[in-house]
Amino acid sequence: MERFASVLHLQEHAVYEYERLHAEVWPKVLERIADSHIINYSIYRYGNLLFSYYEYIGTNLEADMAKMAEDPDTQSWWKLTDPLQNKVPEASEGEWWHRLPEVFHTD
Repeated sequence: MERFASVLHLQEHAVYEYERLHAEVWPKVLERIADSHIINYSIYRYGNLLFSYYEYIGTNLEADMAKMAEDPDTQSWWKLTDPLQNKVPEASEGEWWHRLPEVFHTD
């Protein structure tokens, strides 16, 4: 299992819409997340900073993420959510959610 934490900026005007969308995530999007071997997925908001956390339990992250990116329902979902977000300045080329290094963990 691999843990992932990442951050992204939420546009100031978009807080209500982003939270409204996530109060009722489409079942097909949730199914794709589960089929991509992602569990314990959470998104938190601190002001306009979004923090996400999930655990990956698969064996081929690249393939699972490619399947997610190719999924028509997920693409439609991202067309609604992506315009509400901005990358953080630290994001690498091609990175949307900026992955954070794990500093500490205990079970």
